[in-house]
Amino acid sequence: SPPDPFSSPFMANLIVHGGKPLTGRIVPSANKNAVLPILCATLLTQEPVRLVGIPEITDVKKILEIFRMLGSRVEVDFATGVLDVHHLETRFDEREHRLPEEMRSSIMLVPPLLARFGVARIEDDVKGCSLGMREIDPHVEVMQRFGAMVERTVDGLLMRSPRPLQASEHWLDYASVTTSENFVLCAALASGRSVLMNAASEPHVQEFCAFMKMLGAKIEGGGTSRLVVEGVERLGGGEFTFAEDFHEIVTFLALGAITGGNVTVKNSTPEQFPLIDRTFAKFGARIVHEGGWSRVETDGPLHVREPFTRNILQKVEAAPWPYLPVDLLPIFVALGVRAEGSMMFWNKVYDGAMGWTSELSKFGAHAFLADPHRIITFGGKPLQPATVESPYIIRVAIALLMLASSIPGRSTIRNATPIRRAHPHFVENLVGLGANIEWTDSA
Repeated sequence: SPPDPFSSPFMANLIVHGGKPLTGRIVPSANKNAVLPILCATLLTQEPVRLVGIPEITDVKKILEIFRMLGSRVEVDFATGVLDVHHLETRFDEREHRLPEEMRSSIMLVPPLLARFGVARIEDDVKGCSLGMREIDPHVEVMQRFGAMVERTVDGLLMRSPRPLQASEHWLDYASVTTSENFVLCAALASGRSVLMNAASEPHVQEFCAFMKMLGAKIEGGGTSRLVVEGVERLGGGEFTFAEDFHEIVTFLALGAITGGNVTVKNSTPEQFPLIDRTFAKFGARIVHEGGWSRVETDGPLHVREPFTRNILQKVEAAPWPYLPVDLLPIFVALGVRAEGSMMFWNKVYDGAMGWTSELSKFGAHAFLADPHRIITFGGKPLQPATVESPYIIRVAIALLMLASSIPGRSTIRNATPIRRAHPHFVENLVGLGANIEWTDSA
């Protein structure tokens, strides 16, 4: 049998035979950034919860393993995408139980543990992908605001809190998605009214708030920068169906554009796409939304649309929503390398998140790193297949794959395993669109 490219610490390569237009229809999976906080939030209730559309990704499996370790009942069928979870007999012992390391989302298990058991841990090695420094201080500060006492141990932080947690008002330094979600997780069962200013408003935060309200949480302001949460004594259960991941929708549309193909993707939330649509248009690609589906159209090769202000470069700026999300920036960098003309890309969130663009030169691409936040692509240059190294960043691996898919010949994306952290059956979906691509052992 072929090697399992998704079992840690196994790392796998992708072999891409590119140059073929991708064509067909795709139904995207759920958004990892909505699924993981919602999974963590189920710990807040002792009633049964059913989640529909659960993706078979590594981070989901790690959290489910934690639930089983804590004594929760977990029944999952990834073939149908149905998860039933019941935390009635769950227990937590800080001397015995450890949260998963090397997974950023595990920090969202801390507020439910504090609310349920009055104690939780944060391991020293809580991290996600390699997007620069990912500090935990804002999360710790939020939990302290709700009454948690923090003790530094040899291998992490130990937190103890009153039960129920005490309501709080807080103003974030910046609109952090995970910190905003942690605030809501703390506030849902806290005594009193909690208010968060400068809250994140991304689609996955809105989906998370919708789930919490389904459980019975009293939340106002989802989708805005001000969240108000009135604490309740207990939360209920119920059934929740995930929406399609807008990251994956954009990814497959971009794969159609960069290969000159015809890709259509299921999309039940086109109202979230006006800025994304305009960003595609900067590369000469048009997105059409019809009947719950979205498709990409191009008139010949991609080209950078010249701005009316001719003495400046056309640019793509990425920052917290409602800006273009920074997670999507690598996808558009790949389009910038392919499109005729020059484009500046500006990551306004992470320091040093553009260092991977040096790998683009192996394809023959011209990309200039202007500073830790900005690069300029000089697209439309002759490209050739290559072997490139992917950092541990999900959509960078995908961006490199996109470029390889547009180039005739055999390319290798080394260490592409992070793709599986967010996109189940990603390669199988590409094969269904006509791609010639396969996993191989990195040894």
